Amino acid sequence: MANYHDIAADLRSKINHGFYEEEKKLPKQSELAADYQTSRVTIQKALNILQMEGIIYGKKGTGTFINDSYSTFDYNAKINRGLTKRLGETGKITSKIISFAILFPDEKEQEKLKIRSDQQIYDIVRLRLFDDIPVVLEYTIMPLHVIPGITEEVLNSSVYGYITNQLHSSIGTSVRRIKADRADTYDQQYLACAATDPILEVEQTVYLGDGTPFEFSQSRHRYDMGDFIVVNN
Repeated sequence: MANYHDIAADLRSKINHGFYEEEKKLPKQSELAADYQTSRVTIQKALNILQMEGIIYGKKGTGTFINDSYSTFDYNAKINRGLTKRLGETGKITSKIISFAILFPDEKEQEKLKIRSDQQIYDIVRLRLFDDIPVVLEYTIMPLHVIPGITEEVLNSSVYGYITNQLHSSIGTSVRRIKADRADTYDQQYLACAATDPILEVEQTVYLGDGTPFEFSQSRHRYDMGDFIVVNN
């Protein structure tokens, strides 16, 4: 029996690739259940994920439709999914390492990550690209003793994938602050922005499943690369 997260990922991929483009409507739940060889309850859970992400919406007595305003780059701000997990199923995610160093934390970084001044951190600046299109510029701080073994090979792949698959840790909750900003010199250089283009910055502290803070970061997003969606439930 298929996992509803996997079904949601497959449906998301099909929607992004235009599989349902002609009618803008998904098959009935019973048909999807037969296609995926699972129950309607599992299908409903998968559809709920896509509905929370703003990808689909339901019309009572009519069916489930694809949201016309949905973009591949839209992002549910309540869900902790790395860029590779979020977009990797629909295209090629690559990374360009701009800088990678091991340093000692400043006072703000100590506070955000609950670490001491003598506990070293990774200082990472990465450009993330989707099908060779620059999407987000990431400034990331992680403590070495919490996330050991980060290398350039890991940074060129998926850090969250490394944490879950190699370190066998789970990604927990996060605290995010989202604000608009002017494009700075790095944004213009790496995100192909004009000086007058707005930038959406997401500052976040992310925790492992056991509550340990492992990431303090600022992500700089191009204004034309999707919306952030917040679902209250």
